[in-house]
Amino acid sequence: MKRIADWWFAPAPAERLAMLRIVIGAYALLWLVGWISGLGELSALPADHFRPVGVVRVLGAPLPAGVTIAIAAATAALLAGFVLGVAYRVVAPLAALGLLWSLSYRNSWGMVFHTENLLVMHVIALAVAPAADAWSIWGAVRPPGPPGRRREPAPAGYGWAIKLLIAIAAVTYLLAGIAKLRMAGGDWLDGEFLRNQIAIDNLRKALLGDQTAALATLFLEQPAVLTLFCVLTLVIELGAPFALLAPRLGRAWAAGAWGFHLAVVLTMNIWFPYPLFGVAFLPLFPVERPVQWAISRLRR
Repeated sequence: MKRIADWWFAPAPAERLAMLRIVIGAYALLWLVGWISGLGELSALPADHFRPVGVVRVLGAPLPAGVTIAIAAATAALLAGFVLGVAYRVVAPLAALGLLWSLSYRNSWGMVFHTENLLVMHVIALAVAPAADAWSIWGAVRPPGPPGRRREPAPAGYGWAIKLLIAIAAVTYLLAGIAKLRMAGGDWLDGEFLRNQIAIDNLRKALLGDQTAALATLFLEQPAVLTLFCVLTLVIELGAPFALLAPRLGRAWAAGAWGFHLAVVLTMNIWFPYPLFGVAFLPLFPVERPVQWAISRLRR
């Protein structure tokens, strides 16, 4: 147990966790702002389209458009405070709850999007972590303590929170791999199941006038390549927990997972922006170092 605790609570810079707060929070803010108008448009749909999921199940009927937009706008303001580190112990949990509610509400109108789950989970994890102990505007504006007294670091350190972010990402990929095995079993490995999925998805897009994937036809004509892709997909998804064991292994896994999402775009034109833009994998990297280097250069 001591070895496990030493590993889980291994020290990490407060600046690294702070940088993750800033980048992930900013991404969540931009994502939510981009969907605010769409949230209002949902109220124009017939009420029988409303099928609440997650925390929204407490509702028996859809909310008025004004209330929905007001909640999303308040959440956006809270996320701005989240990024800046303002009154973090209060603002961050409220921002996480607001994001969970707003995106769950959007998913309650007939189609559940699972492209945002990891983002919401990461924001929740950051909201309960000491992620504003560094690079926080709140620390610059609040009254200073007694002369000569330095700010004490979080008792449990900062490494555990970063590992938690990695673990959450790893679990989502692991569950995706298990789902593939439950759905198709060993047949997933021969590539035929995926070949049919790519063909049906692109055919539906073509019939409905949507953009088909750039390399769909090429992949469909190369069954051997699809077989290799199926095997690599399971290796990446089922091997996700190994990303926690060592930094180099984790970064190699991140590269493979990013390549997987790129292949999904090229074959089915399905986008998972959070990992595709690399934000989901930032906990595996020393993200604070470029900023520290830039600060040191400016000081010089």
